[in-house]
Amino acid sequence: MALICNARSRAARLLPQALSALPVIGRPNAPKSQASLGNEPGRRLASARAGESVSPLSDECSNQVLDFPGGKLMFSPDMRFLSGSTGERVSCYRVLDDNGHRISDNSFQELSEKVAVKMYRDMITLQVMDTIFYEAQRQGRISFYLTSTGEEAINIASAAALSNEDVIFPQYREPGVLLWRGFTLQEFANQCFGNKSDYGKGRQMPIHYGSSKYNYFTVSSPIATQLPQAVGAAYSLKMDKKNACAVTYFGDGGTSEGDFHAALNFAAVMEAPVIFFCRNNGWAISTPTSEQFRSDGVVTRGQAYGIRSIRVDGNDALAVYSAVHMAREMAVFEARPILIEALTYRVGHHSTSDDSTKYRLVDEIEHWRSSRDPISRYRWWLERNGWWCDDAESELRSSVRKELLQAIQVAEREQKPALGELFSDVYDIIPSNLREQEQFLRHTVKKHPGDYPHNVPA
Repeated sequence: MALICNARSRAARLLPQALSALPVIGRPNAPKSQASLGNEPGRRLASARAGESVSPLSDECSNQVLDFPGGKLMFSPDMRFLSGSTGERVSCYRVLDDNGHRISDNSFQELSEKVAVKMYRDMITLQVMDTIFYEAQRQGRISFYLTSTGEEAINIASAAALSNEDVIFPQYREPGVLLWRGFTLQEFANQCFGNKSDYGKGRQMPIHYGSSKYNYFTVSSPIATQLPQAVGAAYSLKMDKKNACAVTYFGDGGTSEGDFHAALNFAAVMEAPVIFFCRNNGWAISTPTSEQFRSDGVVTRGQAYGIRSIRVDGNDALAVYSAVHMAREMAVFEARPILIEALTYRVGHHSTSDDSTKYRLVDEIEHWRSSRDPISRYRWWLERNGWWCDDAESELRSSVRKELLQAIQVAEREQKPALGELFSDVYDIIPSNLREQEQFLRHTVKKHPGDYPHNVPA
């Protein structure tokens, strides 16, 4: 027993000396822990399998690389986690300051007087259209409406920078893109009133516009479903070697949907010529962006998927026009996806079904309406160029209002689509179950005529 005790005592004395000679594994500057042994700083208890050699940190670790899919990777002895934030926010590109003065030494895409004035006229037209249709809904003449108030520059300036061959996959706050391409006020009114001249044959809610003539896919209410569709269309354009791209619009709330992430990854991997245009207007109905994400907005998400991205002042028409113009050049001629995050503010309620004063301060809304209005800022720039004046403003607003009121009267008097249109345009040969439903509906309308609109042809 004495021999065993002496052996244990000698081993206990020699163990610290033996362990102190082991190499360091871990971070060189790691603090000592209870497991640290020896007097040398940074030495930590480590173990190695039998027969395994352990190299000191000064070996060729930093010179070794791993040829992994996506590129070569350097090794590092440091265990370092990437920060959740860089600490510095991505800057926001702008051309005009809040007073409509061009910022010195900035780069932007020049535009002619003709294009510049048309952009402004369409911004005013969109604003007047929103006001009158909103009032029509409040009068009970249409069932629903949704405005683009405060986001007119995003609508019109982005549309102006695109080609009519580019395919649009909108959300529901981009009627200005359709307006720019030639959709008339009468066509807008026909859709909102759902009459027989409505291209959707009255099957859609108001503001769910669509036009095959203008390459504008019909608005779909579910959030972000249009994003992967746009990528598929863009890839098709690429395969057909078209000099065009797909453009899809969505709000900040849409980035919380799985379709957003699937679409960005799909586009990056397939190198699809698509522009993702995010209208970050601060609110997804009543949900603020602070509850949508912890990242620096949306622009950083593009980089995470390997997509070239930019943040732009969405209330600066020239900045939006310039960014979209350059984005289109890269998308079409370099066959790559682009992400644009436009910072703006939804001045109006989310829709006629919403009262935004329940979750936003009235002072906040008024600040953006008065101090950061995109139309006023752009008008000041036009006036300094001698391209606009008060008389032109008054004449334009008066003529647009008169034309739209006339269009509403025509649309309101127009007959509704025939009852049978509810069951057409889906199947080549209507199946028996739908025919039964149609017969039952006709019987019900005939039995209770007072409960159904009189202007719907049987």
